[in-house]
Amino acid sequence: MYLRIWSRRVLPWCAVLVWGGGLSCAARADELVQQALALVQQGQALQAFRLLDAQEAQRAGDPAFDAAMGDAAHAAGQYTRAIMARERWLAAQPGNMEAQVALGQSLQAVGDRRGVMALPAPVQAALIPVDAGHTLDQFLYSYDRLDAGGRSSLKGYLELGVGHDSNANAAPVVGDLQSPVPGTPAWALLPEALATSGNYVVAQAGLRGRAVLNARWSVVSTAVGAARHYGGGADRFDHTALDGTLGLAWRAERHELIASGQGSYYALDGTRLRTMGGVLGEWIYRIDGFRQWGSFVQVLDVRYPDQPLRNVRRSVVGTSYSHLFRNGSSAYGGVYGGQERAQASGADALGHRLWGLRAGGQWPLAPQWSVFASADWEHRRYGGQDPFFAVTRTDRQAQVALGLNWTPSPGWRVTPQWAFTRNASTLPITDYERRVFSITVRREF
Repeated sequence: MYLRIWSRRVLPWCAVLVWGGGLSCAARADELVQQALALVQQGQALQAFRLLDAQEAQRAGDPAFDAAMGDAAHAAGQYTRAIMARERWLAAQPGNMEAQVALGQSLQAVGDRRGVMALPAPVQAALIPVDAGHTLDQFLYSYDRLDAGGRSSLKGYLELGVGHDSNANAAPVVGDLQSPVPGTPAWALLPEALATSGNYVVAQAGLRGRAVLNARWSVVSTAVGAARHYGGGADRFDHTALDGTLGLAWRAERHELIASGQGSYYALDGTRLRTMGGVLGEWIYRIDGFRQWGSFVQVLDVRYPDQPLRNVRRSVVGTSYSHLFRNGSSAYGGVYGGQERAQASGADALGHRLWGLRAGGQWPLAPQWSVFASADWEHRRYGGQDPFFAVTRTDRQAQVALGLNWTPSPGWRVTPQWAFTRNASTLPITDYERRVFSITVRREF
């Protein structure tokens, strides 16, 4: 009897105390998560990660904790731990789109393209791909070593475009040039030697591939062909270019070394103007899926079949750094230097020493839109006086470009772009300005 009375009167209070204690623990747990999220928002991700790391063994499997742990670890650069936490979050809530996108971002960070491609199509569409930047495409790329998940791959593209070129022949605008002989009249350029503007159409196609031999070795290659046709009086500046590389790549962990042979052909108005051949050595170091260093050494023989006096050997070394930010923005910067040494005796004035800087970036405006910008600057100091103008040529060339990328659907890209070039030269006939506006449509496959 007393036992029944005790159970009716005491046990409910015990249950209340236990329930209240549970609420208190849950409240403290929620405070831990909120504190960690606040630290991440304040830019103290590493502190938030350490705070949650101490509780991971006890709280792993709690979706709220795992979500916060994934955010803190990703923001702190602990991408492997972020993947583990976000996989637990997704296991607890399989249909959670936010969890899937978060996991995809961490998989991108470590370069796991196979993991990203295994996610549902709507999740992939919500992710900003690492290699989407136009400027990064043209400055750094790595033969699809990640995209194919370690397998052999072959990729290509076709591109068509229209544009307007204010100075198709990179010539001076002013027709009267100061004579190098004091007291003599100015030199007058022939009309065809002046800057010539014109509208144009352009077509370009390219292939790049990797044949995997084993876990470390592979054969890599590229091939690009382009043709530009001008309208009106500028049609004599129509040109065609063919470029190709074939090399061997060795990869270990985050390092990749590539040694390639290069060849190039350039024709002006249907006639071969020059050819190039040589070797290229590259060292690529991937810090993680967001950051990459790339260094190169290039030696090329540049030959002019009809003007052998202009033949030079070009030797250039350089390094660059590219960075993808977590909001989808990207940036790169690089420096290089070298020389072009004239091959003919007594032709030092045609060779030069050079160094330059490159920088650029891309910023997303919307899921299908981004804006990009780039800037290049190069200094060239020639090896002797020009025989006609009696001055030693020095060039300071600057180029800036600004454009938009629109990706209406996967594999398609529409790019309007404006570029400005200014070559400030001590040689009057090589001092010029150039403005080019173009719109290109690109299909990748």
